[in-house]
Amino acid sequence: MAKALHAKLIYNHTAGNQNESPQQLVDILLAMQANDILPEVFVVQPGADVAAVVRRALADGTRMLAVAGGDGTVDSVAHNMVKTPLRLGIIPIGTRNNLALNLGIPSDIPAAVKLLRSGQPTRIDVGRARSGGVVRHFLELATIGLLSDLYEITDELQHGDLTRVGEWLSTFMAAEPSQAQLTLDHARKVGASGHMVLVANMPYIGPNIQIDPKVSYRDGKLDVFVFSDMSKFHFISFALRSLAGTVEKESIRHFQVKQLKLDSQPAMNIMTDGLELGSGPVKIEVLPKALTVMAGRKPRRKKQ
Repeated sequence: MAKALHAKLIYNHTAGNQNESPQQLVDILLAMQANDILPEVFVVQPGADVAAVVRRALADGTRMLAVAGGDGTVDSVAHNMVKTPLRLGIIPIGTRNNLALNLGIPSDIPAAVKLLRSGQPTRIDVGRARSGGVVRHFLELATIGLLSDLYEITDELQHGDLTRVGEWLSTFMAAEPSQAQLTLDHARKVGASGHMVLVANMPYIGPNIQIDPKVSYRDGKLDVFVFSDMSKFHFISFALRSLAGTVEKESIRHFQVKQLKLDSQPAMNIMTDGLELGSGPVKIEVLPKALTVMAGRKPRRKKQ
């Protein structure tokens, strides 16, 4: 008989449909029991110190941290696990579950819990962004420019708060393009005029949009997409096509780098995995194989 697996279970009761939260926790615990996993449960509350859970795992020898929540919860935990011997397990119960999609993790609880034992320990790349003295890691992407400006409002709209439609439109219409100077891998200089730059570490971003199937979290590089000379009308067309599953590449410049430096005038806002980093000059680099994740054997494809 296999030895029992000790794990820290970080559970976000506000993820996804909150009406299902009590039953979800029961389902997770039952699935863990069925797989001989012994969890120490930590329920995420506003202002919770998830870093303390990571430190405790390192101190007491627990090597598995299972996170039951949405992408934001997983990101907040993973940020503290970079370059440690800990393994990250994901039980996707959020709204978009983009990380699970990228990593081939099933959306149903029993199958996701089973992966904590049967999944492949996969070392993945992590992005690191630094701006104004603030440093933050990211698993999915960094956004610079208009998408950062619209992120919070768009997220609220996706969660059903339609009262912010007017604010979204006014923010979008007021946006002006910036002049950006990019330095790629310490050498190549690229100038661009536009509204947005994306730096992706995974192929699926945002609401399960596949930005490019060639983007990989295991190649030791980040993929930089520069939206240059794109009008607002063209931007809306791009957004609609992306939501339909077709990304138009005509006005997008694509580079693969290990490091990127960007400065812009006017200064563009920067976000990493949906968290504000600041505005102004930013340095972004890849940390190859910096995090171990229990992944599925085959990528889970987006449902059409």
